[in-house]
Amino acid sequence: MAIKLSEHFNYKKLLKFTFPTIIMMIFNSLYSIVDGIFISNFAGSDALAAVNIVWPIIMVFTGIGYMVGSGGSALVSKTLGEDKKEKANKYFSILIYFDILMGIIISIIGRFLLRPISVLIGAKDNVLEYGIIYGNILLFTITAFILQKTFQSFLVAAERPKFGLIITVMAGVTNMFLDFLLIFVFKLGIKGAAFATGISQCIGGLVPLIFFMYKDNGTHYHLIKTKLEIKPIWKACLNGLSEMMMLISLSIVNTLYNYQLLRMVGSGGIVAYGIIQYVCYVFECFFSGYSNGSAPIVSFHYGAKNIDELKNLFKRGLIIIFISSLILFGLAEITSSFLTKIFVGYDQELYDMSLTAVRIYSIIFLITGYNVYGSSIFTSLNNGIVSAIISVSRTIIFETTMIFILPIFFGLNGIWMAVSVAESITLIVTLILFLLNRKKYQYF
Repeated sequence: MAIKLSEHFNYKKLLKFTFPTIIMMIFNSLYSIVDGIFISNFAGSDALAAVNIVWPIIMVFTGIGYMVGSGGSALVSKTLGEDKKEKANKYFSILIYFDILMGIIISIIGRFLLRPISVLIGAKDNVLEYGIIYGNILLFTITAFILQKTFQSFLVAAERPKFGLIITVMAGVTNMFLDFLLIFVFKLGIKGAAFATGISQCIGGLVPLIFFMYKDNGTHYHLIKTKLEIKPIWKACLNGLSEMMMLISLSIVNTLYNYQLLRMVGSGGIVAYGIIQYVCYVFECFFSGYSNGSAPIVSFHYGAKNIDELKNLFKRGLIIIFISSLILFGLAEITSSFLTKIFVGYDQELYDMSLTAVRIYSIIFLITGYNVYGSSIFTSLNNGIVSAIISVSRTIIFETTMIFILPIFFGLNGIWMAVSVAESITLIVTLILFLLNRKKYQYF
């Protein structure tokens, strides 16, 4: 029997409800890793560097999906908690149609922006041309990718996190199989990687779209005929602003990393940073998976004005983050050598640099979970501004600053230290914001 948002949650029930979302996020990262392994080993380091440069640009273009998904699911869950079922379903439909419209617009505009942005970042020669090929193919399927990211949140809000996991597994298995087929067997290189990713995104976005077209799908939500309305779109986008800003910020930060690394050590540095992103993303996905999985529960009880359950969810969430932080840091350190060798075992110099980078970078797992959870909590409480402050502080303000300051004192290792130092400073900001908003939301 599906767990309802309205129930009281102990540790067992909370983990059971969020587990599919956690696994979904981790699986997303795993098939991204498989992408990286095939590209690095069978298409070459220039192709991997190209993907690492272009992917942040694609993620900015798809930021609308994260924004609508996180902000919209919080809005409709809160509305459902207020016992306004028809309005909640109407809001859901409007937001999905808005996604589709924006996806079409972005797919057209993106083709004109991809090359100049890549050149501005510093891409040239083979890296630039590979990146343009990869990016242009993905722009054809970007509407499906936007829907995929939105539905990952809405399926949790619809009390169907397991179905979301199944769809993610379907998309992931498709991606991995096509990586093998197109890159290894048919030797299509960067084109094969792009086609594999694009097709998997279509599965992730279109399958749930078809599911929600049916009125009798067993959830509170299904697509209905309705006009686009500014008010719910504005509310959802404002509430999900932190997720959008987080993606934009991360893309800017990744661009600055690439710029600094190209300047200091060349394309090998970008490959090392790409390995960090692949390896560490798996571990970070626990925090984002738990936060996203528990967000609709918080939104529902906030809308229902159930203060006792809000306190319960907040307390248990912090304890789960604390325990998982220690476990994930230990795992990252233990497995860093093995995981790095999978990507660049063929190049000893590149392996040594990447291994050092991963081990320094993994300190982040002792800190970042609290900031991810804090940002998610305020989004769940429909306070996108405070959530955005945390997200922007983590990246644009503190991490950007550290990328340029720390290398002055620590050289290349300063680059790898930047994110942990930035997260530590952001943690202070998060704690202050929790205290300042305590009386308003009464979560402790």
